[in-house]
Amino acid sequence: MNIALLLDLAADTFGDRTALSDATGDLSFGALRSLARAVGPQLSAAGATTLALADTASAAVPTALFGAAWAGATYAPLNFRLPPASLTAQLGRLDGPFAVAGTDLVGSLELATDHATDAWLTALGATRDGDDAPGGDYEPEPDRPAVLLFTSGSSGTPKAALLTHENLLAYVMETVEFAGADEDEALLLAAPPFHIAGVAAVLSSVYSGRRILPLAGFDPDAWLRRGRDDRATHAFVVPTMLARIVRSMEADPELRIPTLRSLSYGGARMAQPVLEAALELFPGVDFVNAYGLTETSSTIAVLGPDEHREALTSPDPDVRRRLRSAGRPLPGVEVAVVGEDGRPVEEGAVGEIRVRGPQVGGRYLDSASGLDGDGWLITGDVGFVDGDGYLFVDSRADDVIIKGGENLSPSEIEDVLIRHERVVAAAVVGIPDPEWGETVAAAVVVESTGDGPGVTVDELTGWVRDHLGSFKAPVRVELVDELPTTATGKVLRRTVRDRLADA
Repeated sequence: MNIALLLDLAADTFGDRTALSDATGDLSFGALRSLARAVGPQLSAAGATTLALADTASAAVPTALFGAAWAGATYAPLNFRLPPASLTAQLGRLDGPFAVAGTDLVGSLELATDHATDAWLTALGATRDGDDAPGGDYEPEPDRPAVLLFTSGSSGTPKAALLTHENLLAYVMETVEFAGADEDEALLLAAPPFHIAGVAAVLSSVYSGRRILPLAGFDPDAWLRRGRDDRATHAFVVPTMLARIVRSMEADPELRIPTLRSLSYGGARMAQPVLEAALELFPGVDFVNAYGLTETSSTIAVLGPDEHREALTSPDPDVRRRLRSAGRPLPGVEVAVVGEDGRPVEEGAVGEIRVRGPQVGGRYLDSASGLDGDGWLITGDVGFVDGDGYLFVDSRADDVIIKGGENLSPSEIEDVLIRHERVVAAAVVGIPDPEWGETVAAAVVVESTGDGPGVTVDELTGWVRDHLGSFKAPVRVELVDELPTTATGKVLRRTVRDRLADA
């Protein structure tokens, strides 16, 4: 199997339909196939087996993704926001790379060729009208992984996760209906190209026939305006993006996307107060929580639109708390929650989450497989499954605070802090304590007033104490302008922990 099949089917079925609209114009599915077919001869001439792309979202992204697949090569999108030295180091880890970069990055990549994105697309010899360019058929069974993604670790050398064509096709064909999108549908895509959500969105949109509206960067006002002006019907955001979108809409009620039908979110834990506010601000929009990992080819569990609506309005606290859940596992995906002994825990008990199935990769560049002998991927996430089969992802295993032998959930404390009217965002971590082993600390972003932050550290500590008791109240709170995050919006807890431990 080859992910090029997805584009081939789309171009054969609705080749004249627009696949992508960016600042340079529209690109049809037929034209995208022509561009992808032209990549193979270029890679062959260069003796390359990996196509590395370091650029913002544009027509270059699906061209590189499908072009590499057509050529039997591996697609490796790089984080263009990294310092040049880090980008060069990642490029040096790739096998036979052919590098394409944004014009502003070409000169800074010491190991890269001089292939600037715009010039590269022109050199492929195909046009946006879909004229055929030189290139043969794709290899149905390529012997190289389809995609290589560097994980966004907060320290150390990032892992390079490998996903096969079979992994990605298993995900797309299990979750997406071929040609299922209406011709007016358009996805507002703010996920970076180097994130699994960005890769999965391109594959899914092509297979369904949905137009892509790529954003080179994220600004909440610009996101809302682009969605309004280009009549977006679907969108995907990470939680930090949604929090900023909510604040923009609350500040300016005129900022709306009237055509929006579906809003998916994922990539990190969503604060419940933010989600509840978003559900109120987007009435009639279908909300979808998609939980997954790089290693699982994107989503493995989904909380669907009807489940969001039921949980928001239900008087039953067990139903209402489903807004905190990741939903139920997808068909074909097995999820297990295990204890320290590796055995499944009882229903509702907290343990480490493991997953297996055809869409689960678990292979890494320069290292052994991340799967155990039975094919289970150890996700590193901690959570539980309730009696109705809903998966609750609480935190990363190394984020749990162990105070006096008792496990404390950072997310529970963060949700309480965020419910304070002056708090915009919060990150709770454990820091060393001579008496308790670990104790609770928090970095908090608050709304400022004309005279200052509008809330004191003592008030925030008391707020948590009043809601959760003194044992869970932070002993140290630092007011910060912003939380350190990865490019995809995940809070860098290790950075927060180091800062608060040294304070």
